[in-house]
Amino acid sequence: MSHDDAPNEPTPAGRRDAVREKAQLVHAKQSRARVLRRSALAVVAAAAVVAVAVAVSWAVRSNSDRPQLQPADATADGFRVTSVSSVSPGTPIDGASSAPTAAAEPQATPSPSTSASVVDIHVYVDYLSPAARQWQLANAKQLASWVSDGAATLTYHPVSMLTAKSNGTKYSLRAASAAACVATLDPSKFFSFNNDLLTRQPAVDSDGFSDKELADIAQANGSDDPKRLRDCIETESYSSWVKGATERAISGIPGTNGLTLTGTPMVVVNGQQYVGDMTDAAEFSQFVLTSASGAYYKSQTATPTPTVKPTAAP
Repeated sequence: MSHDDAPNEPTPAGRRDAVREKAQLVHAKQSRARVLRRSALAVVAAAAVVAVAVAVSWAVRSNSDRPQLQPADATADGFRVTSVSSVSPGTPIDGASSAPTAAAEPQATPSPSTSASVVDIHVYVDYLSPAARQWQLANAKQLASWVSDGAATLTYHPVSMLTAKSNGTKYSLRAASAAACVATLDPSKFFSFNNDLLTRQPAVDSDGFSDKELADIAQANGSDDPKRLRDCIETESYSSWVKGATERAISGIPGTNGLTLTGTPMVVVNGQQYVGDMTDAAEFSQFVLTSASGAYYKSQTATPTPTVKPTAAP
């Protein structure tokens, strides 16, 4: 084969041009791939932002849809008992503490005086607190007697100190909100409902009653508007108010000399905190008697003031 018949071989300059062209094609292809990847990531990121925005919007809308009310009848974040009925230890439910066979009888029952003010009793109560249950069981009968006789005013302050002690169900908060519903819509039933919640108290670290069960307990005590009461309890209408009331009590107890809520029950009589045995009705009765003026009670006798005899000078 002659030299003229041999295939044409690319010159060095041609080979360089071919390599350069191929490199440009590869670069262009890689650039397009990067653009596509970036576009896909941008779309995913945008979708995530939209999803988060939708979730936040839904949460905000759900919270705004749930009524967050302020109890009209609450005074200093408490509910005064306006009506009492006979009380007795209730039947414990599964997981609840056992009720004592009988509440302790007070040694002395105060009688109202026509010439003096009545004793003012305030009880800060968490419905999951075992000590609050013990105090209520021991004193429910004499409290009912004092209120009925006009010897004392009794105000309960539902708080939520133990919200984290119910497997995430926030029973303490929900029960306090339910109590606010009853106190607002059926005030004459508040004392009995309050007593039921404490007597039938679930165990700490259990789920506690559901909102539906709380509504069932409330309706069992009677209601003028059971549908409205159930709706109030099941939507936890006063949960935000309970949180605020708890925070305010932790900051300071009104009408006291610097007392703050550190645990429940906290029982304050005429501005003085009771620190005695929560299971001893007689001890609490004596505290009530000694915390008040002797003129408040017909049955109380004044203790003679001791006299000091003068001694002769040496």
